[in-house]
Amino acid sequence: MYLKPNHPAMAHAGKTIIGFNWIGGKELEGDLPSFDSKSPVDSRDTVGIFPECGERDLEKAAKAAADAFKTWKEVPAPVRGAHIGRICKTLEKNKEKLAMIITRETGKPPREALGEVQEAIDLCEFYQSEGRRLHGQTIPSELPSRVLHTYRRPVGVCGVVTPSVFPLVVPILNILPAILCGNTVVWKPSSHTPCVAYLIGRAMMDAGLPHGVVNIVNGKGHSAFGKHLLAGIDKQLFQMFSFTGSTAVGRHFGERCGKNLITPHLELGAKNPVVIMPDADLDQALAGALFGAFATAGQRCTSVANLIVHREVMGIFKEKLLAAIEKLPIGNPVTHPEVFYGPMISSRATHAFEEHWETGRQDGATLLTGGARWTADNRDMRVLGEIAKGAYMQPCVWDSVTPGMEIFQHEILGPTVNLCSVESFEQALEYANGTPYGLCSAIYTQNRHWIEQFTREIHAGLTSINNSTVGSEVHVPFGGLGWSGNGTREGGAWALDVFTHWQAVNDDTSARLQLAQIETDYSKRADYESTKWDTL
Repeated sequence: MYLKPNHPAMAHAGKTIIGFNWIGGKELEGDLPSFDSKSPVDSRDTVGIFPECGERDLEKAAKAAADAFKTWKEVPAPVRGAHIGRICKTLEKNKEKLAMIITRETGKPPREALGEVQEAIDLCEFYQSEGRRLHGQTIPSELPSRVLHTYRRPVGVCGVVTPSVFPLVVPILNILPAILCGNTVVWKPSSHTPCVAYLIGRAMMDAGLPHGVVNIVNGKGHSAFGKHLLAGIDKQLFQMFSFTGSTAVGRHFGERCGKNLITPHLELGAKNPVVIMPDADLDQALAGALFGAFATAGQRCTSVANLIVHREVMGIFKEKLLAAIEKLPIGNPVTHPEVFYGPMISSRATHAFEEHWETGRQDGATLLTGGARWTADNRDMRVLGEIAKGAYMQPCVWDSVTPGMEIFQHEILGPTVNLCSVESFEQALEYANGTPYGLCSAIYTQNRHWIEQFTREIHAGLTSINNSTVGSEVHVPFGGLGWSGNGTREGGAWALDVFTHWQAVNDDTSARLQLAQIETDYSKRADYESTKWDTL
């Protein structure tokens, strides 16, 4: 690992990491010029410098993964789990340092960054133990002298593309179950967070992971290195592909995988609803709405988007929400770790968020607060630290939003939330199911009938009762429906289904050909004198 001094004004933030690709167990330069990982907190902070990959780099990585697969798949699963256990120890030992890099590269406050590292540690512990539970089944046969077994088998080389907002957890969610099951990986992390990816690779090196089991290739998005990944699917470099990101880009990967009969794992966008009924604990609902909408500057796929509030409590809830927002500390998370949220993660995300201000006005929604970037001229007491070199957005609350509006329907990553008034539970459920997405959902109520009906009829992969849409635990299935994903799941034992295929084995010791269905006599029965039921 190589470090260099940072910009003099950023010495307090930390040094600059000189990073590499990791291919076949070696740290390598790329075919193209390097790029800088600039902190969204302050653009003067160069967190890292990394090589950009080209087509040849991808082919090298895929070949290294294919070669490693031949031997890695034969390693006993508990031994593969032991490698994950050693990765876990490195993460535990360096939790605070990793969190610091996450804050610098993503702009999320240290509390959230530490939580992300802890989640990665929890995932390591879970998947290490799953190495002793890659269960198959023994199934009774309908024929004698025959036993039926099922086995989980690895699929081969897995392509993995991950986003920036959770640069540690999302890769761990995909890579660990993949390698535990005996697969090998070619991973392209987000170009906004290559330092976190590099440190994950270093943790794998410290664990002694065999060469080529995981390969890291750095590069820009869909129109740059991403196009080589799509072409790699056509070249049969991968036997499965996992993509986490926008619905629009996910469609491209899904279509390419479908064309090549490769199984995709897609975790995509969201427009998460929260229903608040008249009997809800409004303070509890407020806390869930604030963190759900504005944590990580609203850039989570699990962020609250549409607050669907019964008209009987809309007035008081709106008053509470706006009062709480007036007290939210916002600003530089490096110098002021107590802030509730920090900057937008990239200029692209910033531009998309700023565009939604005009979209909301054209929709006819009412902007109750927000609608501008914080500057030296408009900042108030809530804003902490230096913000001139980053995109720090005011929290937005839109009122009178209805399902016909674009801001109700489409994902907007950023610190914004919609207030939607409804007259009844039935209308609330209709609104909650009123978008093409289906990732997270929540309802605040004490009414058990409403709770049961909501959980049964909501179109979402995850549902919370009297809690927010954020904060899924590592041992439960995570994933969405509709525009939020293709029905696959990550997290817990369910992720093993993504990274394995089932093999059924027919073990026949009868020494002759036995034909199921044809030679099976289900009508065979003993003869007895018939019971004369009609004489009773």
